[in-house]
Amino acid sequence: MTNQMQHVSGNTRRVTPHPSHPDRNEESHYRFASKILALSGILQSTLEINELLALFAKEIREFIKYDGLTYSFPSLKIDIKLGDQPTNNCAYELVVAGDHLGDLQFFRHYPFEVSELEAIENLLAGLLYPLRNTLLYQRAVESATIDPLTGVRNRAAMDSSMKREIGLALRHNTPLSIILMDLDHFKSINDRYGHLYGDQALKAAAQCAERSIRESDIIFRYGGEEFLILLTGTDLRGAELLAERIRQNMVAMPPQTEKAIRMTVSLGVTSLEQGDDMNSLFQRMDSALYRAKNSGRNRVVVSATADG
Repeated sequence: MTNQMQHVSGNTRRVTPHPSHPDRNEESHYRFASKILALSGILQSTLEINELLALFAKEIREFIKYDGLTYSFPSLKIDIKLGDQPTNNCAYELVVAGDHLGDLQFFRHYPFEVSELEAIENLLAGLLYPLRNTLLYQRAVESATIDPLTGVRNRAAMDSSMKREIGLALRHNTPLSIILMDLDHFKSINDRYGHLYGDQALKAAAQCAERSIRESDIIFRYGGEEFLILLTGTDLRGAELLAERIRQNMVAMPPQTEKAIRMTVSLGVTSLEQGDDMNSLFQRMDSALYRAKNSGRNRVVVSATADG
């Protein structure tokens, strides 16, 4: 496997690109230089990271042959894969003014030549600043949708996600389920230990639930000590099993804070039906949670139908 590690920096990018082939004629050299000058402007047309990488991948194919690329930026949980990933690759750490902008890899079935690597470096120079702007935008969007205490998504993010996913599920007739989780006797934790320890316990509960779900599931802070978990592509039985796993994991969690706080949760589960909207779905979810709390807490209750 060829693994050619490169480092590309906005501070040290070359103004005059190296030719990607030794015999590049004057016309193709001019065309390549024009592409580099135009690339940054072309990429400024979007602030969506997936669109940006797809546009970049399309624009550079005129000069570089490759089978696929990957881009990762772990702090924003960005992991993009385009095309195939065969064994030969060249990898770049993208940096502007000391800011790490992620890692980009190109893949193909045969090794990259030195002249091609030089061409890639020059083309990447056109990506760096649009990428930095996109990541700044992504960070702003992320911070606006995250609950600062627990680190999970907030109510505003939940509203927009639920509307979108309900519409998609009804349109394509695919399953969608939701779980509403409530910390049992949370008020007594605040009353007995104070809000500082209550906040720590709340954060620990959110993290436990987040570790219990799949990558495709999303957890939101619904309000106070309640959390909603959105399960796309999951039927009622699958949602019930997941809710029970969350409940068991919460019981098994070690005592929290130096006050040795132990927690249990009650969970209400329901699934989307044809004819549902957000209000009817949430009414069944609330009803299921209410029954879980009224029947002794630390349990899962399922509301299978509009009547149940």
